[in-house]
Amino acid sequence: MADFYQNGIVTTLHNLRSRPVEALERELVEFSKKRPLGLILPSLFSELEAPALAGIVAELTQVNYLNQIVVGLDRANSQEFAHALSFFSDLPQHHRILWNDGPRLKALDAELSRHDLAPKELGKGRNVWYCMGYVLASDKAEAVALHDCDITTYQRDLLAKLIYPVAHPMFNYEFCKGFYARVADGRINGRVSRLLVTPLLRALQKVLGHHEYLTFMDSFRYPLAGEFSFRRDVLTDLRIPSDWGLEIGVLSEMYRNYSSNRICQAEIADHYDHKHQELSEHDSKAGLSRMSIDIAKALFRKLATQGVTLSPEIFRTIKATYYRIALDFVETYKNDAMMNGLCVDIHAEERAVELFADNIIQAGEVFLARPKQRPFIPSWNRVVSAIPDVLERLHEAVELDFLDYSEG
Repeated sequence: MADFYQNGIVTTLHNLRSRPVEALERELVEFSKKRPLGLILPSLFSELEAPALAGIVAELTQVNYLNQIVVGLDRANSQEFAHALSFFSDLPQHHRILWNDGPRLKALDAELSRHDLAPKELGKGRNVWYCMGYVLASDKAEAVALHDCDITTYQRDLLAKLIYPVAHPMFNYEFCKGFYARVADGRINGRVSRLLVTPLLRALQKVLGHHEYLTFMDSFRYPLAGEFSFRRDVLTDLRIPSDWGLEIGVLSEMYRNYSSNRICQAEIADHYDHKHQELSEHDSKAGLSRMSIDIAKALFRKLATQGVTLSPEIFRTIKATYYRIALDFVETYKNDAMMNGLCVDIHAEERAVELFADNIIQAGEVFLARPKQRPFIPSWNRVVSAIPDVLERLHEAVELDFLDYSEG
């Protein structure tokens, strides 16, 4: 159970008492009468074969305030798409599945590519972007939550707490970021957030001086959480990266588009666990190694847009400063774990810090070597400007896929 401390410049909504989920849901049902609510689930087909997603669907069948559920399905052939339709068929809410590898959506993606408007690489960011486009196209929800499909500790109160701040008619929040303690199986998890993002933000502040963007980012309790919610109008101007920098990129866009009093973070779970990535020390294109590079690049790109000049010398200084701060954090988390009777592997923690430190330099080198790179997927406003009927065609493609394979 959290304290009520407010840190940074973003409002924190805490879990101060064990409020029954039914009470939250009764309010959300009333809110939904004036502001229809939706949910986006970005998923790999492989996640349909794991127990976590089956548990999530079982919980969602009990949710009575959602007007729409949109599933983005990646890496699925036609038989697997048909299986997905059956898998999600128990959902009582109106739901559709975007078959991202199907011929209709691939044809639309190819047309966007010819206009240089399509996502540049496969991944969660691309999946989420198309789901957001479908939400705009279907016009069934005014406030939408998004969460991952590999949450092994999922309970439906997570969704209720996540969407509540943007659903409540008396709140003025456009965006809510979820947070929670990453503690499971007797250990503290969340290495990338604990040992990369927070120490790197502190190092950047120390090297570059005070910057409101860094203060904003450091205000979030768990900046890499894959759970957030937003009002529908957020989607039209949002530009997101298609790589592992998605969560950092979304926060950066919210900083660009909205004042801090329109943004909040909410504690959505007492405990949380999901599928863990390998550190991948010897492969910078996989696991946490790739994630750390993409996250660092996302931060560097945003700072550059804020007028910060970055150079090889500055990156070396950032790395050295980060390394010292991160090692201090290892000590801090070790003490926190011991006091709570949890396990911590100091050797593994410091190996992660060493890898992240090297990857900061690698991310800096990539950033400097590709000055013309456009890392963000275009906003849907821009896409509609170039292809006015694109949302209608996206909606039609999803509906036809649903009809063809439902009847089949």
